[in-house]
Amino acid sequence: MSHISGVRQAQKQKTRQALLDAALELLEGQSLSSLGLREVTRAVGIAPTAFYRHFRSVEDLGVALVEEALGSLHPMIRTIVSTTGDGEERIARAVELIAGHVDAHPAHVRFVARERHGGVRVVREAIRGQLELFTAEVGEALGSDPESAGWGEEDLLMLAQLYVDQMLMTASLLLDATGGGAGERERVAGSAARQLRLISVGRAHWLDRAGGDG
Repeated sequence: MSHISGVRQAQKQKTRQALLDAALELLEGQSLSSLGLREVTRAVGIAPTAFYRHFRSVEDLGVALVEEALGSLHPMIRTIVSTTGDGEERIARAVELIAGHVDAHPAHVRFVARERHGGVRVVREAIRGQLELFTAEVGEALGSDPESAGWGEEDLLMLAQLYVDQMLMTASLLLDATGGGAGERERVAGSAARQLRLISVGRAHWLDRAGGDG
């Protein structure tokens, strides 16, 4: 009986993932607000009623896609934050990792970029909530960096937000530049490196303000 139950659970998970994959592919050319339930189930080859065994609605599926998309983003940003070396090495490594992530997960990057300010409220809120948790995690990691000695929690979160926003923007721009050839990607990568350098310079001198009250 347990074997049968296990097989059924595995099949259910397989179908659920197929629905997520199909939706992500369909969202290459449209927003979630225009995606139809029947469109997704047709792509998977199941009856529309079977959709409700896995998700309550298309919006619920969208929230699951947020978790999947940002789940793939976490390891990349954690690696960037923990990268050692001098400032230029860290910046070069950061841009390299972002470009690699875009190449590995283009549909996820496109989905988050589009739906972050899209028309489905619960999905916008899910993205915002995940990114807030993400920013707090990055802020905590930055707090353990010797460069952050003397920084207050509020400023660490502000710095983390700058890094997270910059990485998301860079990923989106690199994705848009994919069809423009190597020259366009190099231009975007160079601009991203300059912007990260600016953040690093500001970070190095943040406590130089009058009173040093970071």
